[in-house]
Amino acid sequence: MSAVTGHPTGHPTGHRRPAVGELAGDRRRSWPYPRTTLGVAAAAAVLVPFVLPPYPLYQVTLVLVYVVALLGLDLVAGHGGQVSLGHGAFFGIGAYAAAILLWLGVPYPVTLPVAGLVAYGLGHAFGRPAVRLSGVYLAVVTFAVAVAVPPLIRRFAPGGAMGLPVRTPGAPSFTGLADDQWVYLLVLAVAAAAFAVMRSVVRSRAGRSLAALRADPGAAELLGIRPAATRAHAFAGSAMYAGLAGCLFTWTTGFVAPESFTVNLSITLLAGIVIGGLGTVSGAVVGAVVVTFLPAPGLVSGLALILVLAVAPGGVTGLARRAPALFRKDGP
Repeated sequence: MSAVTGHPTGHPTGHRRPAVGELAGDRRRSWPYPRTTLGVAAAAAVLVPFVLPPYPLYQVTLVLVYVVALLGLDLVAGHGGQVSLGHGAFFGIGAYAAAILLWLGVPYPVTLPVAGLVAYGLGHAFGRPAVRLSGVYLAVVTFAVAVAVPPLIRRFAPGGAMGLPVRTPGAPSFTGLADDQWVYLLVLAVAAAAFAVMRSVVRSRAGRSLAALRADPGAAELLGIRPAATRAHAFAGSAMYAGLAGCLFTWTTGFVAPESFTVNLSITLLAGIVIGGLGTVSGAVVGAVVVTFLPAPGLVSGLALILVLAVAPGGVTGLARRAPALFRKDGP
């Protein structure tokens, strides 16, 4: 019993102040996959380039590229509960950073960390003032960024409106692999590392603090969590993931152009993560498939987003988890 208040909890009302983990919820639900399942999935992913012909392999590689981008966007939208319409811009910035370095003759392994750091720096500079906004205001500001970046690329980047062709990573001769197989394995390795890092982040104190701010900002502040700093770091990390994905996109396609990174890409990325399911790795994978194979970006993805929100607010992943209960027959 507290000597100050006379209550067992030390609080004047007799109620215990919630801990950060309680406000955040049990984040393990976001990663409900046993090691065996992950191992089988990893083995299957490694076998993909040896069984698929070139064009389907190219499409699967793009899916992995968008998985990285959506893992980052989910940090802000899923775990942070904020709406960002600017991640297509950071994707494009990363793609062009890698392309310009390749155009200048820089070895391709160097382009990945540089693209990520450039996107992180810009994301942090922009995120500090942006995350003080919320709801529709943050969406409008990030939307403005997505609109502004393509004209800037056309004006200042090498190649201008015509785009910039660059070399793609070539397979070392000792591997015996074709170039497209090598690129796929490189992208797969980066995607696996991105998954592992994000898994650690959302389980860390920083991840729990971000989720606590989403659940109850007032209570989170009472626990000593700084909303602006926490959200700014999350936004910057999310931008870094988009930049890394942009670099992988350049490795995969060997060509970048301003028209590839318009505001439609930002809308499609957001639609993809919501359709797939916020706060889940499987949601990022499903969303990446949607982004890759959606027949037309922008309007179609917006309509698909509205449909999913009406039918399955938890996305495809949430619907799949609820399916057994929906179809289970009641006992006598």
